[in-house]
Amino acid sequence: MPGPSPSIHVEIHPEDELKLRRWQRSWMKTRACVLRATIVLLLSMGMSISQVSRQTHTQRNTVRKWGQRYVAEGLPGIDDAHRSGRPPTFTPDVAMHIIKIACEMPQLRGRSLAQWDCTEIARELIRSGVVSSISSESVRRILSSQKLKPWRHHMWLSPKTQRDEAFCLQVEEIMDLYFRPLNSWECVLCVDENTSIQARKALKDPKAACKDKPVLVEHEYKRNGALNLLAAFDTRSGHVYGKCYDRKRQVEFIDFLEYLDKTIPADITMIHVVCDNVPMHHGKKVAAWLEDHKRFVFHFTPVHCSWMNQVEQWFGILKRKRLSIPHFESKDDLKAKLYSFIEQWNETAHAFKWDKKTKIKLETMIAKIRERMESEKTGAA
Repeated sequence: MPGPSPSIHVEIHPEDELKLRRWQRSWMKTRACVLRATIVLLLSMGMSISQVSRQTHTQRNTVRKWGQRYVAEGLPGIDDAHRSGRPPTFTPDVAMHIIKIACEMPQLRGRSLAQWDCTEIARELIRSGVVSSISSESVRRILSSQKLKPWRHHMWLSPKTQRDEAFCLQVEEIMDLYFRPLNSWECVLCVDENTSIQARKALKDPKAACKDKPVLVEHEYKRNGALNLLAAFDTRSGHVYGKCYDRKRQVEFIDFLEYLDKTIPADITMIHVVCDNVPMHHGKKVAAWLEDHKRFVFHFTPVHCSWMNQVEQWFGILKRKRLSIPHFESKDDLKAKLYSFIEQWNETAHAFKWDKKTKIKLETMIAKIRERMESEKTGAA
């Protein structure tokens, strides 16, 4: 038998019914608002308060409350009321102080810190009398609203040399050596130094990996001095020439060039040497040596562009595969193992792939520099 007639008679205007059904399906409305819309719709269908209570799993008083509220006030009566929220604990003046501190280096306030964090900013606010107390979490929320993170840092490089036409010409010169087909009588060598390679000896020999355990390396070690490795990387074959020295001067660099001169076949009449701008490569003794050895032609990478020297990539491989676990009996042992690594590398030597994408990136960089210079020239005129 049908239940008793509802004690609340709810009639819904067609426009209200459309809105209530949208509220039922909405992801933006709160759960409570969706429940109120459902209650009103069920009551408008003639269901009793008890039936609506069972179907919505709510108390009868709750069903009666929202039914009566809709009858009296319409949709505004069941919609979520505007809430002002918790009043702010700190004034905008405190927030401005927090932002100002975060945008200054700690040294300006006499603090011996490398950079700020939320705890130190909170302490600075209390120390300077801005507030009597504040939590680091409150500082974090205010900084987050302004997208400030003074506890993070990134490395950047200030311009040491002007990015001008001379810079562009240097980059294009190196690009030409790397990408153009070489003649049979020329080669390109990338030359640099890996300095201060430590001949450290662990107190115990490393233990090989076993099940569930990596290679074990003794933490304590004994120092046995250091060596400097001068290396030349052939950009077309990947062949590496290397020699170790106790010191790094023009004398050692000239000795390495003599080694290259004797090792590289005489039918190679043009040896292009790509190197960076350290004083050892520009010295008077090196210049005098080059005057007597015409087949060596030096090409210098721009300042702060050592990444264009391909031997740096090979040094990365050397450090990862041979020097990541330093364990050498002496400098002689270190030298022997470095030479052995070079010999084994040359057995399967390969060139590094500088493809068209790399060339396009470099050409785009040069084009932007020249476009900027042209716009500056036009603006000045």
